[in-house]
Amino acid sequence: MADSTCNILKIVKMAKRWGLDWFILALIGVILLAYFWPHIGAKDSVIPLTQIATYGISVVFFFYGLKLSPQKVRTGLSNWRLHLVVQLATFVLFPLLVLLAKNIPGINVSEIIWIGVFFLASLPGTVSSAVVMVSIAKGNIPSAIFNASISTLMGVFITPLWMEIYLNTASVDIDLGPILLKLTLQVIFPVVLGIILNPLWGAFAEKNSKRLRYFDQTIVLLIVYTAFCESFAKKMFEGYSVLLLVELGVAMIVLFYAVYMVIYLTSKILKFKREDKITALFCGSKKSLVHGTVMSKVLFAGSPYIGIVLLPIMMYHALQLVMVSVIAQWFARNNVRANS
Repeated sequence: MADSTCNILKIVKMAKRWGLDWFILALIGVILLAYFWPHIGAKDSVIPLTQIATYGISVVFFFYGLKLSPQKVRTGLSNWRLHLVVQLATFVLFPLLVLLAKNIPGINVSEIIWIGVFFLASLPGTVSSAVVMVSIAKGNIPSAIFNASISTLMGVFITPLWMEIYLNTASVDIDLGPILLKLTLQVIFPVVLGIILNPLWGAFAEKNSKRLRYFDQTIVLLIVYTAFCESFAKKMFEGYSVLLLVELGVAMIVLFYAVYMVIYLTSKILKFKREDKITALFCGSKKSLVHGTVMSKVLFAGSPYIGIVLLPIMMYHALQLVMVSVIAQWFARNNVRANS
């Protein structure tokens, strides 16, 4: 019994090292729940899970704004070259690479999948995991915090703008007027309110950041569950093979390393210090699943395809954690050798 417990602990420890934390396992779990019991989380369910998720979105973005103090913004502006590289990679390089890939001859993928991939490309970077990885790799932590926070705030405006541009060129009929109004009420207003109230409650948000992160992840799991319930209930995944999922996973890995290499070469040309290079690489190549799921609830509200749209960001999230974890450990080991 003791041996089996020890083996389980070793497996859990190994899984954490490779980025497979409880949250990724929970994501897989809620998708399986949605597959077997889709009607519980669908719109016509007697349990109002969709409405709960909708209110949860506003709370998530309120706390984003609450944690963003004006003082942090002013302090972080000094390292402007690093910030420019990170934000351009996040909001310009990603979308351009996806648009370039879409125009490669011979790629036969449905428009809904492309919308999901472009939606991923338009999202801001992560906050917590990016800072954690920069810390492990011995990078510039204050700049990582600044870039992650600013990226989240900018994403509230830039992600819908990119999606409006893309959807206007795609063969998808989505009325953006009500979406933008809903976005203002559910996302922008809570963020602005949070920033205004930062002097009063900002310290509380920072002190309870770990608990708030669990709240964020719970809302994400709820949104993913209800999204996939709707898609499974309306049989939206019929016609999509396992091979397509494998190809999509490979495409996400290629996208990650394409962005990573461009940032690496740019950092080299600009002669960034080692700490700044690490921050640029990790903050500029990551995408936020939290922001993606809550924003999708606003941008694609009422669409039965929302589960399919979320597939690329969920795949990218899981794969980026694994890849960045390995790279962060490599940077940490090399730093120890250099200082020994």
